[in-house]
Amino acid sequence: MTDLVSRATARIHPDGQEEAAPAGRALRVVHEPGGVDLTAAEEAAGQFLKSLGVSTASESLRGTPGRMARAYAELFSPRPFDLTTFPNDEGYDELVLARRIPVRSVCEHHLLPFVGTAHVGYLPGRRILGLSKLARVVEHFACRPQVQERLTKQVADWLQTHLEPKGVGVVIEAEHTCMTLRGVQATGSSTMTSTLLGLLRSDARSRSEFLALTGVAS
Repeated sequence: MTDLVSRATARIHPDGQEEAAPAGRALRVVHEPGGVDLTAAEEAAGQFLKSLGVSTASESLRGTPGRMARAYAELFSPRPFDLTTFPNDEGYDELVLARRIPVRSVCEHHLLPFVGTAHVGYLPGRRILGLSKLARVVEHFACRPQVQERLTKQVADWLQTHLEPKGVGVVIEAEHTCMTLRGVQATGSSTMTSTLLGLLRSDARSRSEFLALTGVAS
């Protein structure tokens, strides 16, 4: 991606498949959901609550089905963003790391939230990335029914493909309410996942530096 004036659009569908954008253009990244029908979602939410024995007749609960529909629509609708990159004119070759990026997603098995933080880093190649875009990529893949393992790998693979760095590392630590509020009710537990690509996987020194700076290894 060497031309920030011309712009292509990369569209990522709910199954994670991405339409390839023309080479050599800055990317506007858009997630295309399968179609949102808030009216139908509200009706379904009302029926869901009724089926569980929850009455929505009271004033405080009357609007709950609509709020549920809008809340889940928001959770599943990431904001479009421009993947802004710049020439690495100084030949910077040390680790770039954004720590403690907020993560919030929804477990695809129970549709309950999981929340935590992501650490995303890369070893620059020919281009460097606008720092806010690391958080944007995390948000982009988190705004859909997910599993943490897939989310971690999707962020790393996407950056490796579109930024073409010498290495990428992603670590996510999150608390899953499907594990803490129900079932085993393991309150206070968290899950950690990681994906390392390129030199951050193959070079021991680079890998150790990344893991130490994220706090995974001391």
